[in-house]
Amino acid sequence: MLNSFIEQFISYLEIVRNFSTNTLHGYKRDLNKLEMFLKKNKIDSPESIKEHHIREFVNKERRRGLSPKSLKRILSSIRSFFNYLLEEGILKANPAHSVTSPKTSSTLPKAMDVDLVKKLLDFTPQGLFEIRDKAMAELMYSSGLRLSELCNLNLTDISVKERSCRVSGKGRKMRDLPIGRQAIQAIRDWLLHRQGLIISNEDALFLNNRGKRISTRSVQLRLEKLSKMRGVPLVHPHMLRHSFASHFLESSGDLRAVQEMLGHADISTTQIYTKLDFQYLSKVYDASHPRAKKINN
Repeated sequence: MLNSFIEQFISYLEIVRNFSTNTLHGYKRDLNKLEMFLKKNKIDSPESIKEHHIREFVNKERRRGLSPKSLKRILSSIRSFFNYLLEEGILKANPAHSVTSPKTSSTLPKAMDVDLVKKLLDFTPQGLFEIRDKAMAELMYSSGLRLSELCNLNLTDISVKERSCRVSGKGRKMRDLPIGRQAIQAIRDWLLHRQGLIISNEDALFLNNRGKRISTRSVQLRLEKLSKMRGVPLVHPHMLRHSFASHFLESSGDLRAVQEMLGHADISTTQIYTKLDFQYLSKVYDASHPRAKKINN
């Protein structure tokens, strides 16, 4: 019985809220964990779920070694589910409402300094896959892309002439981003060699060795390999995104532009999002980003 309500909720998130596939999988995974716990306690109807059941479930997951961040995410999924049941008239109260999330660390991922980024990216790639890997790394740092955003890019999302890309972010929200000159050059090089990987019609910008859209895991592994090759500490995709944000903000001092580039609805719980147009972003970007400026030949 509970499972059918979970399926209805997931369908609601997909159809009405337009959530991405990855987000839907996350909600389903979290709620299935709760469902299994409740079944072991012989609870299968929403009306039978009480606050102490949610607390017991959270404590069980904590004892299993889940991080505060993961527990907070699970609780958020559970609260959203019960709020949905409230709106549908299935429940009269949210049993997770008063269950507090564990405190999480507010520290951000460590940013690379500009010299380290330069060491990682300033090289002449040898062979097809190094050309692709350099283009991916340059683009992630150039425009602050999330890993999933990079992998989801299609050929039609990139304009080499305009030095821009159209990105589908969280909640499938679209945003247009400028691309630095060095990233554009790396993308040009990749596009010249990309044809050698195409087996069938494939719209993806970045391909794997089978000519298909590259996966997020493959990008992570290729970045690890690139880090070792360039003799820098291990670099993961989010580190490039965070480095972009740190360097851009330090150089420009424009918090709103960084917010727009990253695709954040807000930059803090107390800040109101202010939308900027693409022309303004381009102007600030060209003046501020370390790798947006002209290459000296």
